[in-house]
Amino acid sequence: MRQNFLKRVRRAVIKIGSNVISDDTGLLLPRIAVICDEVCRLRAQGLEVILVSSGAVSAGKGVLGISGRPQTIPLKQAAAAIGQPRLMRAYKEGFQAHGYLAAQILLTRDDLANRRRYLNARNTLVTLLDFGVTPIINENDTVVVEEIRFGDNDNLSAMVTSLLEVDLLVILSDVDGLYDRNPQEHPEARLIPLVERVTDQIQAMAGGEGSVLGTGGMASKVKAARRASLNGIGTLIINGRTPQTLGRAFAGEEIGTYFLPARDRMAAKKHWIAFTKKPRGKVFVDDGARRALLENGKSLLPSGITGVEGRFERGDSVRLCDPAGNEFAKGVIGYNLTELLRIMGKKTSEIEASLGYKYGDEVIHRDNLVISSASETDED
Repeated sequence: MRQNFLKRVRRAVIKIGSNVISDDTGLLLPRIAVICDEVCRLRAQGLEVILVSSGAVSAGKGVLGISGRPQTIPLKQAAAAIGQPRLMRAYKEGFQAHGYLAAQILLTRDDLANRRRYLNARNTLVTLLDFGVTPIINENDTVVVEEIRFGDNDNLSAMVTSLLEVDLLVILSDVDGLYDRNPQEHPEARLIPLVERVTDQIQAMAGGEGSVLGTGGMASKVKAARRASLNGIGTLIINGRTPQTLGRAFAGEEIGTYFLPARDRMAAKKHWIAFTKKPRGKVFVDDGARRALLENGKSLLPSGITGVEGRFERGDSVRLCDPAGNEFAKGVIGYNLTELLRIMGKKTSEIEASLGYKYGDEVIHRDNLVISSASETDED
């Protein structure tokens, strides 16, 4: 089954973790060179490759005398500012040795949450691929703040798969794949070669957080695989520390863990709402509105809104919650907070009288709404 999927791959995102290409001393330049060699071999076979690479903070923190993970955002930003040029130089030299070019792309979540910037980023990346250049993407750690972070590069890599409509996400980790229990604590742990669907049980197997070098543990990798799956994209988690794993994987060898793409692919716009556009607030609705949205496929009207939380503008994403506060959907709001406070609970015929104008009857149109139970939307 895996071979059949891999034969159809023409464009892939390969995510490289900090633990793969760095240690406490900084970047592992020989390992980066090996990865570049493997990627160039795939390129020579006609595969388009986009890299999402961690490692900037690890490359720079030693210069500042920081041991372990930087504990504050300013420290992380300073380390990334020093480390990012070093990281890109290593990749540049690795690709040049084989006659290929690489390009640096630094993103924040705001770049992908804004639809226009999202499309601009896509156009830039597609143009680079058209010219035979390998994009190397990283989070812009030098300017990012908590509110616009991706969380980790596993999350970023899953967003990039949606951005570029790739065929496969490959995550290079420091372990062989997903095990049924922690292999460091249980020698009898069994590698799971195939995951048909990411269930709560599968997510529980992934455990918790990452190491001192990276923010993403196996849990974030499984979450990234779930996001990619809902976009109709398979994910392969393999050990990036083992030489030639990329070539072996693309040759069809049964290594690592392969996550099947979902059979019912989520529409691109709804996937963007569910996983890329970060919610700025909450809108609470009554039971009648909840049923209309969940059971009848209706849009959200102001009459069903009972409360709001947070600060948001028109066009922002918000969470929809039932009277008990349970989230059941995400959507793009058609009115800002001030406007919504004036029209909530009122009939659509009263909107213009309350505001002096009207964008439309719907506070959230059905086309801009994603039901959580169907989409397994994120809690970010």
